[in-house]
Amino acid sequence: MKVTKKGQVYEIIGTQPQVGQAAPAFSLENLADEVVKLADFAGQPVLISVVPDIDTRVCSLQTKRFNQEAASVTGVKFITISNNTKEEQANWCAAEGVDMEILHDTKGTFGEAYGLFIPELEQLARAILIVDQAGTLVYQAISPEIAEEPDYEAALNEVKAIS
Repeated sequence: MKVTKKGQVYEIIGTQPQVGQAAPAFSLENLADEVVKLADFAGQPVLISVVPDIDTRVCSLQTKRFNQEAASVTGVKFITISNNTKEEQANWCAAEGVDMEILHDTKGTFGEAYGLFIPELEQLARAILIVDQAGTLVYQAISPEIAEEPDYEAALNEVKAIS
């Protein structure tokens, strides 16, 4: 699959899971050094916001938007994943006042499992994924232009419909 960043074309490696399939398992560390697994949220919908670099404008906007939504949408677990380091994520959260679950994929295991890694940039592609209560991937939106914000409303409507 190909995406662009400010018009430059990049290849995402791997195979993306398909909507209707079981969401691939993952385990990543959060800012408290706790291992967080997708299986930890069985029985509740999970919205996974994937950003290439938390320290950039669009990623910051996306993460703050879902942090805001997490406060008002009940029964849904909101997670942000980037391949920034724990320190970069912690510094950004402290500066922005964000307290949602943020996981770091510095080893690329999530990017590999979900087919979202862009080797040339050494970053994840921008995406929103929704996993239902049974662990099925019910929504996947990979942004064709990673320098642009995703369609928040489409994702929020989908997750609200299943919560």
